[in-house]
Amino acid sequence: MARIIRAITKDGSARAFVTDARDTVERARKIHNTTPTTTAALGRTLIIASLAGSLLGEKDDCLTVNFKGDGVGGSVLVTSDWCGNVRGFIQNPEADLPLRPDGKLDVGGCIGKGSLYILRDVSGSNEPYVGISEIQTGEIGDDIAYYYATSEQIPTVCALGVLVDRDYSVKQAGGALVQLLPFADEEVVDILEKNASEMRSVTEILENGTLEDVLAQVFKGLEYDIFDEIQCGYVCPCARENTEKALIAIGEKELLDIINTEEEIEMTCRFCDAVYKYTKQDLIELLEKAKK
Repeated sequence: MARIIRAITKDGSARAFVTDARDTVERARKIHNTTPTTTAALGRTLIIASLAGSLLGEKDDCLTVNFKGDGVGGSVLVTSDWCGNVRGFIQNPEADLPLRPDGKLDVGGCIGKGSLYILRDVSGSNEPYVGISEIQTGEIGDDIAYYYATSEQIPTVCALGVLVDRDYSVKQAGGALVQLLPFADEEVVDILEKNASEMRSVTEILENGTLEDVLAQVFKGLEYDIFDEIQCGYVCPCARENTEKALIAIGEKELLDIINTEEEIEMTCRFCDAVYKYTKQDLIELLEKAKK
């Protein structure tokens, strides 16, 4: 399981959310059989969606982060609940790119240019809130910071990291989301900017330290309070009942066509790769339900 720690400076100038997400990203890698580059791209998106999702206020709220770029990885989509539990996929999990000249994974090339969409489906609202911004670098963290600054007018620092081991497994993963609050003290802003420029990568800190150490680096030189800690992970709520509803929803004619041409069909969840099989008799029973 992953942890998210949420904290705020004692003077109320800034808040920070940090997470250690190795288990979450590793599960996604195993499900989708990603390459090192797509592991990093999907992993970073899972991390920020988890952090942003933990900002939701009600248990039925959900958040979706969708990068629609022209890179080799294609679209990346991740959803999160209010506890930071996430699930997601990348359109082309088998895509890979050579390392950048600096030896790092080319996540920017994997994502490419395009648009970032963030949807918040909030309880009591008739329609979800949809925010859109242009992808800046494709490195995920930069794009999220730009989105918050331009679409929600919240000055934000976003540090995300996925360290892939030689056997392609996820060695370490984590992230930090830091946001200024209204009427932030300028001295606090200066300290946070200095910390951001000097801070080691989140994965480097987690390799030899703890999530609390990440938070201490973020708020170095500042007094702060931890106000919440939650556990989360890669969670897919799909169920056979949901696929049955989807089959019924396609209508009697389409169901009858399937019954007349197929002995058995399979429906696979895009998020967790779970397979739901339906025999001809199963489909006949669903057809009867569709007629009601």
